[in-house]
Amino acid sequence: MMFAKETSKMETFLGMNSSFKGELNVKGTLRVDGMVDGQLDADFVILSESAVVKGTIRAKKIIIGGKMDGTVHAQELVEIKSKGKVLGDVFTQKMSIIEGGECNGVIEMKKEESKVIGLELKGREAGKVSSSAL
Repeated sequence: MMFAKETSKMETFLGMNSSFKGELNVKGTLRVDGMVDGQLDADFVILSESAVVKGTIRAKKIIIGGKMDGTVHAQELVEIKSKGKVLGDVFTQKMSIIEGGECNGVIEMKKEESKVIGLELKGREAGKVSSSAL
């Protein structure tokens, strides 16, 4: 697991024999072993091999070990495990698909644009250019 240190404390767990329909917002880590029809919002989302999600997932980092049918939005990372299957669009900065994992849909990977801060020279040095710099 690529972000095990960050998810060492499991805040919310949806068990294997559970199903959920609607919108679930979690502060921290959400692990899903059951079925979800709707939207999941959390800091970190882990779908186990038994998980089935239909809808949308939004998180910083997402691990998919089960089945996901819908849209995945990760600010940082999406990891699809060897038995993970995604049918839908994925939007993230980084993506990892382990051999055997599947992703059928549009994958859009964009890095955050760096913010360039202009430096302003002060005093006499603003008008000078060193001859060694030429």
